[in-house]
Amino acid sequence: MRQTGAVIRMVCVASAAGAMLTPTIDAQTATAESESAARILADIRWLADDAREGRGVGTAGLEAAARYIARRFEEIGLEPGGTDGYFQRFQLDPASPIVANTQLGGEPIENVVGILPGRGRLARQVVVIGAHYDHLGLGTRGYAGFSRDTAPVGVVHNGADDNASGTAALLETARWLAGRRAVDRRTFVFVAFTAEELSTAGSMYYVEHPVMPNDSTIVMLNYDMVGRPSGDTLAVGGIGSAAELSSTVDRVNARYGLSIRKQDDPWGRSDHAVFYGKSIPVLHFYTSLHADYHTATDDWERINPEGEARIVAFATDLAWEMATRPDDVTYLAFERPPAPAGGPRASLGTVPDMVTAGEGMRVQAVRAGTAAEEAGLQAGDVITQIGDVEVKSIYGLQEALTTYKRGETVTIVFLRHGERLETQATLR
Repeated sequence: MRQTGAVIRMVCVASAAGAMLTPTIDAQTATAESESAARILADIRWLADDAREGRGVGTAGLEAAARYIARRFEEIGLEPGGTDGYFQRFQLDPASPIVANTQLGGEPIENVVGILPGRGRLARQVVVIGAHYDHLGLGTRGYAGFSRDTAPVGVVHNGADDNASGTAALLETARWLAGRRAVDRRTFVFVAFTAEELSTAGSMYYVEHPVMPNDSTIVMLNYDMVGRPSGDTLAVGGIGSAAELSSTVDRVNARYGLSIRKQDDPWGRSDHAVFYGKSIPVLHFYTSLHADYHTATDDWERINPEGEARIVAFATDLAWEMATRPDDVTYLAFERPPAPAGGPRASLGTVPDMVTAGEGMRVQAVRAGTAAEEAGLQAGDVITQIGDVEVKSIYGLQEALTTYKRGETVTIVFLRHGERLETQATLR
């Protein structure tokens, strides 16, 4: 039996219809599950302790969390994948849209990156597994308005589920995958992203400075809020981003029997959407929203470590299958569903780059089936004018989309590699 964090042994049970496979859990597997749950809870308790100050940008607690993750990567045996050991360091540009009018401009932050090199003929291809390790800090500085508490300022937001749970899942997945062997296997790149709560700043930086080229990455798996499962239910987003994902999820889940809620949309509000914007298929694992989301009561005592351990076992097997399958997966462009009639404003269909500074609004990605795609806009374009509205930042885009109505055709002025171009877009 292949060893994992929580492998379920399949045994044959005779029936009138013939032999069938029934999942059972033996003593060895039960012990492995228990040990996995204990490690997960220990990581969450450390990351979500009051001493970590809510892991907000600019806190010593966020820096301590990065060092903790790096130590765990080293213990697991991952190779450093950052520009400074395991750390991929950068600064929040004071002129970038995400930190405008905050006290966070110039803050040094870091993704934490570990590599498990591949083997054989698949070694040059990549499976990225990620989770963000930051949270809302004390609800101050750049996080004003992020908390759902009525009196959030100065209160530690520990973010046990969001997203110490995902970070712990990332570490446990790395631990189990490091112990597996295959003749041909893709390289695993594990990334703990910083500043996800600030418009996915960490993952946006990573995809612009990847450890291995983006076009070598066949899939990105993202853990975000996996610590509060209810029963056996797990939501898996991004199923519609590649043709083979739905059947692969089903095949792996046959060993676990989870109640999986499949969601096709790969444009969720987490780090995986940034990768999808680079035409990389994605899967997003999460359990559910709850009353403690973005409040000071999202604490470790509310975590379900046994349930999370089972999710991690399933996701680990899924990651292994993606890494060892002989063929690539087939990327699918997911068309954005049409907005309901009578909605509040028009839509262009661009994903704004909230990290890169400069005049205009830089496009991080273009959604399929939108006005932007029809107009020929591309990732990396910098929009400077929409109709009569000058676009100096994302706020100019917002002004234009409230100035013009759905169905109106506007001229869009933009820069592509420094060249000034124009196109026509019919807003939707």
